[in-house]
Amino acid sequence: MSVADTFIRAGKVRDLYAVSADRLLLVASDRISAFDVVLPTPIPDKGKVLTGLSRFWFDETSGLVANHLLSTDLDDVDPIDRPRSGSDGRRVEADDLRGRVMLCRRVDVLPVEVIVRGYLAGSGAKEYAVGGAIAGIELPRGLREGDRLPEAILTPSTKADVGRHDETITFDDMAAIIGTSLATRVREAALMLYDVAATRCERAGILLADTKFEFGVWPGPEDLVLVDEVLTSDSSRFWDAAAWSPGGPQPSFDKQFVRDWLERQGWDKTAPGPDLPADVVDGTRRRYVEAFERITGASFDRYLEEDVVE
Repeated sequence: MSVADTFIRAGKVRDLYAVSADRLLLVASDRISAFDVVLPTPIPDKGKVLTGLSRFWFDETSGLVANHLLSTDLDDVDPIDRPRSGSDGRRVEADDLRGRVMLCRRVDVLPVEVIVRGYLAGSGAKEYAVGGAIAGIELPRGLREGDRLPEAILTPSTKADVGRHDETITFDDMAAIIGTSLATRVREAALMLYDVAATRCERAGILLADTKFEFGVWPGPEDLVLVDEVLTSDSSRFWDAAAWSPGGPQPSFDKQFVRDWLERQGWDKTAPGPDLPADVVDGTRRRYVEAFERITGASFDRYLEEDVVE
């Protein structure tokens, strides 16, 4: 029996399987989460958008920080190592996996997430409104939602299980968890990655308001490794640069469109979430695809047909 028959876990979006002692298979679904709840309505092709964007960014940043990605080509995964469906134990069909898989090296994942913020938005804006700071970092007075920060800042958080909320922590808190030396390297790497990605996004007419990174280290030596997904519409706020107008929410190419609809429903933000209507599903898919095409410069239809990002 293949090692891949051992299902490891299901995250909010990705399912994780063992392929060998040193390799993992991440399969991106079309599930979407908001407010730490996985919603009952999928977004068609979302998993393929996330995989394509992650592959693009892992390639773009490989010279800056090592990453865990080996391949997104299903042909690099032995058929006997492809996952089984949970219902009947049969292998998942190749057509249901193609464009969604990342074959990755195993690393020791750090027990924190790091968010880099270049603009005031989301939970950061709410925290700033209360005390004028985010994650213990004092910011200038009078900033409005949507304003660009004087410089990008790193705001770590705990890593909660599905259905639970991550908690913002300070850099010193992160250092206490993973050690000062490693925390410093994480901060330097995350800020560098953000700066490079923000520049690339601006050339595509997108403002990278904030983004979440996850890191690990190779077993043994403490060599920093970028893991999970990177710079996608799930893990980032992508704003339309042409429509940027500080003072409130911004037009975006991410799941803020879903969050905004949910906020108007009177939902208490506990599972199960409400079903998404067709126009919200279609609007979300359209925004994800636009982010993919602007950033990569590639046609998403061609990616679906050929699994190619130029």
